[in-house]
Amino acid sequence: MNAWKLPAVAVLRGGEVVGVVREEEPDLLSEGPVCSADTSLETARTNLAGFPALAVERSGPFAALLTPADLAPPAASDLAAQIWNALGEADRDLLTCLSAALPLGRLALVGGAVRDALLGLPPLDLDIVVVGGDVEEVAQKSGLPFVFHPAYRNATLSLPGTPGRAADLVSARLERYPAPGASPLPHPGTLAQDLLRRDFSLNALALVVGESGPELHDPAGGLDDLARRELRPLHATSFTDDASRLVRGARLAARLSLQASPALLAQVPQALAVAAQTPRLDAELRLLLSEPRPGQAAQTLIDWGAGALLPLPAVKVLLALDRLSQRPAETVYAAGLLSGVSDAAAWEQRLALGSRPAALLSRALADGYAAPGSAEAMLRGVLRPEAYVPLTGRDVLKLGAAPGPGVGAALAYLAERRRLGEFGSRAEEEAALRAYLERS
Repeated sequence: MNAWKLPAVAVLRGGEVVGVVREEEPDLLSEGPVCSADTSLETARTNLAGFPALAVERSGPFAALLTPADLAPPAASDLAAQIWNALGEADRDLLTCLSAALPLGRLALVGGAVRDALLGLPPLDLDIVVVGGDVEEVAQKSGLPFVFHPAYRNATLSLPGTPGRAADLVSARLERYPAPGASPLPHPGTLAQDLLRRDFSLNALALVVGESGPELHDPAGGLDDLARRELRPLHATSFTDDASRLVRGARLAARLSLQASPALLAQVPQALAVAAQTPRLDAELRLLLSEPRPGQAAQTLIDWGAGALLPLPAVKVLLALDRLSQRPAETVYAAGLLSGVSDAAAWEQRLALGSRPAALLSRALADGYAAPGSAEAMLRGVLRPEAYVPLTGRDVLKLGAAPGPGVGAALAYLAERRRLGEFGSRAEEEAALRAYLERS
């Protein structure tokens, strides 16, 4: 039960339900209510009252075990309408189309899009949970290009409009982590069980789409946490299961101005203990560089006691880049990160950065010309605030160098003096050049 994050499990004999085992009393077989699959929702809620779970049978054999979270009534209808109206018309049409393709199932928009809509932010990518239907068939009926992932029965739809925008369709499932940091093992589940396997309460919100209008479901108290701007893990072992959730949490906290709950801070040591065996953590660190304020996200990790995940000298560089009037490109932030490590090649490989950040860093640390506003100039201004813009061929010509070979010779003279550290300003270069030209 603990591994699957379930409050109870059904015990079967020959496909028939003989009782329920509760999380609080794992060695005790208790009687529990049983109903048929065609029982009304209100009757099922009445039968469940006072019990941890309700077993559902379909034509005799066991079909599902429902918990109070599965049968809880929806949250405030005005919030559901707010989320629905925050979606673009194309997104609403897509959700309506996909829902119609599930006559015997349910479809729900979950996670970040729901959270952001409640915060008044435009939803970006869509995460959609399919309950009681085949994801691949639903994706085909969307009429959009998609890629199907058979291992988890997921599909990624390419949405029209903004390049790269996508909708992920997933089958409602439970997950169990066979070891800390390992990939989870999926098992079919209910919508509430799918929501409760997630990372944080404010990501466990679902907008169920149906003929009667959208319904907002909140099985984990995410609405209250969102109102407090508090980030709370869903389970006591969330960071042990997947330490990358800690970095994801820091990214969210920096982007949305969230504070860490006491439960989150208590799990930081668990995450650090298993970080080395969590490959997904490096992918989250890479994503940190694409945040609106990567330095703030890195500082959040430090504030939470997780500075060991980062090269600390680089955090000052990232924060300085955050303060620039124009947000630098991700490559500049990646180069800034590499500036604070002793083994740049190892970090380059770990975070799959490619060769461009290291090359940019090398140019920023050199004395070559960097056009104002360029990536090199941005990074050089942070790493070497004392650096100045050296003289160019055009400058040398204006100061009297002969065209052609004369310009080349003058530039070579300046480059050598620059390499020896003889210049501290552009004015000093100009004075040295004038003296050189007078001698030539």
